[in-house]
Amino acid sequence: MKKVRSKKRNAIDPRYLWNIEAMYQSDMDWEEDLKKAEAMAEEFIVFSGKLGETKDMLLSAFLSKDLLWKVVERVYVYAKMKKDEDTRVGKYQALSDKAQSLIAKASASTSFFVPELLEIPDDTLAEFLENCEELQIYRHVIQQIQREKAHVLSKPEEKLVARYSELSRVTNDIFSMINNADMKFGSIEDESGEQVELTHGTYTRFLESDDRSVRKAAFETMYRAYEARKNTLAATYNYNTKTDVINSSVRKYSSSLEAALSSDNIPVSVYDNLISSVHKHLPVLHRYVDLRKRTLQLSEVHMYDIYAPLVKSPKGDIPYEKALELVAQGLTPLGDTYCRDLNDGFASRWIDVFETEGKTSGAYSFGSYDSMPYVLLNYNGRLKDVLTIAHEMGHSMHSFYTRKAQPFVYGGHSIFTAEVASTVNENLLMHHMIEKEIDKTRKAYLLNLYIEEFRATVFRQTMFAEFERMTHEAVEAGEGLTADWLCDTYYKLNQSYFGDGMVCDPEIAYEWARIPHFYNAFYVYKYATGFSAAVALSTQLLRETEGARDAYLNFLSSGESDDPIPLLKLAGVDMSSPEPVDTAMKVFQTLVEELEATI
Repeated sequence: MKKVRSKKRNAIDPRYLWNIEAMYQSDMDWEEDLKKAEAMAEEFIVFSGKLGETKDMLLSAFLSKDLLWKVVERVYVYAKMKKDEDTRVGKYQALSDKAQSLIAKASASTSFFVPELLEIPDDTLAEFLENCEELQIYRHVIQQIQREKAHVLSKPEEKLVARYSELSRVTNDIFSMINNADMKFGSIEDESGEQVELTHGTYTRFLESDDRSVRKAAFETMYRAYEARKNTLAATYNYNTKTDVINSSVRKYSSSLEAALSSDNIPVSVYDNLISSVHKHLPVLHRYVDLRKRTLQLSEVHMYDIYAPLVKSPKGDIPYEKALELVAQGLTPLGDTYCRDLNDGFASRWIDVFETEGKTSGAYSFGSYDSMPYVLLNYNGRLKDVLTIAHEMGHSMHSFYTRKAQPFVYGGHSIFTAEVASTVNENLLMHHMIEKEIDKTRKAYLLNLYIEEFRATVFRQTMFAEFERMTHEAVEAGEGLTADWLCDTYYKLNQSYFGDGMVCDPEIAYEWARIPHFYNAFYVYKYATGFSAAVALSTQLLRETEGARDAYLNFLSSGESDDPIPLLKLAGVDMSSPEPVDTAMKVFQTLVEELEATI
């Protein structure tokens, strides 16, 4: 599609701008809330040393803390959204800085709360809960805090750990500077024979090129740079992993994996089940690799061929209003109430639609507890943009139903559950478009798009998760992570995942060195579990399984009122068993078979 020059924001019809005035009529109103929150933060100190005195004192502290953070959240959200409308405007950069300072101030003033709550004897807390009905609402959050009691250190130890906490992010900062600031990849010859710079931003575009020589050049040039820095990056990642291991040991966890999963109360078996289930279904991925080889008419398929399009993207833009219709049609399995609320969201201007000068890139769902669940888009009329609407509105509808049903303390979502709501929407829309498409080429494009989502989200992220487990287990066993060990381990993983049908080029051994998520350990598995849960749930919804819709809508209203595993059980999927991942893998196999028959 031809690149359209961004418009000025004041040239956009207000129908396509989010209704941010519903939060604050003016910046002066925002300033008043900022001052209010600053005063509330200062006043909260009055509860320090008094939480365990009486049940009424504890209740008052909980209520005051919620009220403080509710205002802080609203102040921050507005400032960020105004800044994102046009990142060049200094005024809103300043507002955003003020909001960040407010968060720091509120965090400092409430920092005593958890350690002091943990000092209250268990029998005293139980008595408070039994004799104060209003405190019952906080039972789950109290249980969450108490669950971590065994891993909380003494006050002097906590103070010492806090002083060193900033150092724990040093390796991430070093990696970021090397990867984003210092790393230069040189240039390659593009499809027109011109020399063009290779960057992180252009790399994926070149890998998706129809011209195989461009794909190969981008792949080899990119990893040549990482090979040259493999020892520095290995040392950086080694110490990042050691930090994870030391921190988990200091806090008396049995492993760094257990420590990472503890905040969501996720059993280690969930992580293990994901990896073992994906391994069981690797032959289907190998079959897809073989399909790529045949379709692209290659004598052998290389790592740089995995992103090459099997079918060209359909021509023609999709008008925004048509996109909204498509999304609403695709989500009819969620019922009349959901679709009515969805359309109300469209009409109420939850969404900031088009790209404008200075607007932040990408897409997101955002908002505060008492605001609309806003969505930022940069809609360009592509099919992927339509799927993005479904995805982000999935997040926003999740927030909409949660905030209607839950108090502020449970008004958010864990990452483990948040991606489920967005991906269910995407899956339902994708199924709808595939089912109604009669043009074979367009259908093949949709099928391949869906298959690539599976490959990138389930298989690739699980491979990353397995690599992280291997690196941390090695350090826990007293080994050091050398460049040779990391490259050899990562290369063999790629061989295992892609199978004999893929030529695993030697350059892929250096891919571990460019993955930022490895510096936030044991995070990526949530993408794979969330996608798998969403596939299992959308399968139930499409089959109209008895009670599936009501169970799912109840899940959307549950927020953080329980841990992720019980909440997903409420929705109808048990992530403590391998079944959801197995179900997702069966859907993947069906899609591959359908693409084979269509292409």
